[in-house]
Formats: sequence, C-alpha cells, structure tokens
Amino acid sequence: MTDDATLTTGSMPAGFVWGAVRAGIKASGNPDVAIAIASGGAVGTAMFTSNLVVAAPVIVGRRHLLSTGGRVGAVLVNAGNANCATGTPGIEGCIATCVAAAQTFGCIFDEVVPSSTGIIGVPFPAEKVVAAMPALKSAVGHTPQHAEAFARAIMTTDTRVKMASAVVPVDGAEFRIWGAAKGAGMIHPKVGAPVGSPPPAPHATMLVYLFTDIAADVPELNSALAAAVAPSFNSISIDGDTSTNDTVLLVASGASGVHLSRELTPAFDRALSDVCQSLAHQIIADAEGVTHVVTLDIRGAATQADADAVARTIANSPLCKTSWSSGDPNWGRLLAAAGRSGAVFQPERVRIWIEAEPVFEYGVRAPAFNETAAHAAMMEPEYTITIDLGEGDATCRFLTCDLTVEYVHINADYST
Repeated sequence: MTDDATLTTGSMPAGFVWGAVRAGIKASGNPDVAIAIASGGAVGTAMFTSNLVVAAPVIVGRRHLLSTGGRVGAVLVNAGNANCATGTPGIEGCIATCVAAAQTFGCIFDEVVPSSTGIIGVPFPAEKVVAAMPALKSAVGHTPQHAEAFARAIMTTDTRVKMASAVVPVDGAEFRIWGAAKGAGMIHPKVGAPVGSPPPAPHATMLVYLFTDIAADVPELNSALAAAVAPSFNSISIDGDTSTNDTVLLVASGASGVHLSRELTPAFDRALSDVCQSLAHQIIADAEGVTHVVTLDIRGAATQADADAVARTIANSPLCKTSWSSGDPNWGRLLAAAGRSGAVFQPERVRIWIEAEPVFEYGVRAPAFNETAAHAAMMEPEYTITIDLGEGDATCRFLTCDLTVEYVHINADYST
C-alpha cells in the first residue's frame, strides 16, 4: 500500500482516466472541476451522508446509481460550491452538468455520478461547469499526474493532496485500487448504507473516490465498501459536524481481468481497508488548524455501542480537544465526557492512560501519575489515549485531533 508520494503508473487501476481544469468557481482561481472517466464502463456503489439536509449532487447521485443498477461512466466533482440548499435550480443545474459530461465523454447522463463541495446556500454556477467540458476533455489521462490533478482540484480548505493505492498480485496477474479524498473541516462522517442496500442505523465535506480494476458486481462492492468504511471514515472526527455532501464512492472497471471470487474476497477487502484507513488518517492529519492527531482506544465496554459512544463524545468535546492543543493532561475532562456519553459503566472500574502514562485508576488519580511525562507524550504530533471501562469485551478505535485557535480563524472567516 502506498501514499501519494510513491504513486507510479503501475499502481494506477486500468480502465480509468482522470483530469481537472479551472472553471472559475473557486475564488482562488485554482482548478475546481475534476472528472474520472471509465471509458469501457464500470459498476459502482456509494455511501452518502446521513444528514437530513442533503445537497443536490447527493440526491442526483443516489438516483443515478439506483436507476442504472450501479453502472458508472463518469464521476464529476466540483469544488468551491456545495450546491446545497439551492432548491430546484440546484437540482436542475446538477443534472445539466451530468448531461454535459455525458455528451462530452460518450456515456448516458445518469451514468454520471456528481459531487460538490464548498459553501452551502450559494446558487450553483452550473454554466461554469458546462462551459469547462471541452477543456476537461483535453485534460484527461491515465498517469499518476492526471490522477493527482483530480485529487488536487477537489480540495477546499485542505492543505495537501490525499491519495493512497494498493496493488495485489493474483496468480501472475494483479488488481489495483487507487483512492483520493478531500476533507479538513466539517468532518464527522456518518455515511449510511451503500445505495440499494437496506439502511442500518447510521454509523468540510468529506469526499472519497475509490477506483479499482477488479471485476465485481454491485452486491460484492456493497459488502466490501461497508466493511471498509466502518473502521475508517465512520470512525473519525475533526469537529463533530456531519456534512450535507459526504460521499464515499467505489467504482470497479473490471479492466484487470481479475474477478472478485470468493477466494479473492479477503485479499480485496484487506487492500480496500488499507486504502481507506490511509485516506482517513490523511484527513485527520490535515485537519484545519491541527497540531496533534489523537487515537482514542476504548476498551472494556459492555457493548459496541457503548464503546463507540464514549469515543465519539470525547472526540467531539471542545474541552478535551482544546486541552490536547496545549498538551494538558487533564484526565478529568476525559472521564467527564465518557460519563455523559450514555455508555453504562462504573467509574471505580475505569482506567485511563495517555500513551504509556497511567493517569486515572479505579475512581481516583493514578498513584503513578506523572504530569510532566504525560504532558511530554501529548506534545508529540500523534499519540494514543486508552480508556478501559472495565465492563466487558467491546472495543473501539477512533481517530480525532485537537482544536486550535487556527481552526477558529479559518471557520470564522470561511464565507468571507
């Protein structure tokens, strides 16, 4: 598995081309419309935001995947405008861009899966996306540089491009997975079931695009994507805000000639999970104003729901997150957040560590608590907080970060 620094032509999945251009949507003038084309056709599945306020491209994308049975000819993304809370004109504009992409690249309009990211409530400039199609057609290619252009154009407040890939050998052949993501704020994804699946309880916008050249059908992709998303994108939070546009899309071209058989499923699932875990970590490591990446290792919960509740409550606590920014080993904030999470536990059974430093044990401050050592551990760029609730065997690992003054500045001025 590789990150963006080591991508090569050999690590890119066959059957796709990527590209990006400037359409004049971003105030910065940077590239803001990206496309991925499956020229030979592909199938895909997606998991979208569980927010009740849903952007136009999520509505249209879900509709397209259902109407085509998962056939995907193109993935069209714009940055700089979320096309959310834009009413009927937003829906119509989104469809118009899909029609233009289909006409330009030779597929059916509902085989185009759209995405948007940016400011909510601003009228969607569909005409700029449509006008960019000729330039976009000239910009596509299959190299890592073309793929990086796609990944770079979808960025908003991101400071770095986010990509990951995996190559898996299979009996003299191989299949590949390449993924790109964006997200640095408004990140607490709760994407629901893959399109067409029965909806379970829900597990800046996060956009994730996963491309593979393995041959698979939609139910197989549904299963693989749901399993990969649960411990990765659905187990991260920057600020506790779930976007209106969150999308995780998995598209398979079949161009490798390798078929996703029952025997290959474990290898494919591992590779997809590795790519998703890498992208999820890259999102948290690039959080707006981030100085520390924090892993919450919750153990000993009575139920999985309890473990998850403790992790999410701590991850989204402003008091906890601000203490992390200064390396303050204020374990009382951790314990208090766990106590209001809704999880059932007895405080006198709880133990808490910051890295290897014990800070709380069985109802009181740990006898071996060393504030200086705990502070030093928290001043590292990444560290783990472990909490054992002492109630059972359920666990949860959750990735989050600190909350800094820079985050406040970025979001106080976001729309101006």
